[in-house]
Amino acid sequence: MSGHLDYEINKELGECYLFMGELDKAEEYYNKAVSSNGVHPDPYLGLATVAVQRGQLEDAMTMYEKAHSIEPSDKSLSGIGLIRLEKGETEEAYSLFTEAITRNPENMVALFSLVRLGHELQRLEKIVPYLEAYLEIDPDKFEVRYSLAGSLVCLDRKDAARVQLETILEADPSHEAAKEMLDQL
Repeated sequence: MSGHLDYEINKELGECYLFMGELDKAEEYYNKAVSSNGVHPDPYLGLATVAVQRGQLEDAMTMYEKAHSIEPSDKSLSGIGLIRLEKGETEEAYSLFTEAITRNPENMVALFSLVRLGHELQRLEKIVPYLEAYLEIDPDKFEVRYSLAGSLVCLDRKDAARVQLETILEADPSHEAAKEMLDQL
């Protein structure tokens, strides 16, 4: 039993240090977690995040792929997607983010990366359903609703965009960006 407890403690400490921005400490505890008990994807995801923050994309890719080979998840998919995006491999990134968001509609990294790629690759009509699916889960996430409105404007669906903006402003009359976009419509 102690092996599993060690694993949990080391993983938690890794997460705490990562959150505080102490990358060396985070790395140390994630490595302890990796060697303590069984094979879990989480410490590798943690080590990947450490590597990303240090700008070590190759190392990050290795860690994301390790995590993914243990247990594919929306986190490993969106992590690999981000690195592909950094390298300018937009098509690969797009399909990784799509797979990630299909597994977990609330993955914000994948969602906002898809919005960015939707604009770049002129695929906004394919991105809109992901934004709508997210809003069904969390209708008060105004940054997502605002992204949806912006995408609808680009697709020349101005009435639909207006509805989204008015929904934001009803709940938060001080939302400047939504006001500006509505004025432009």
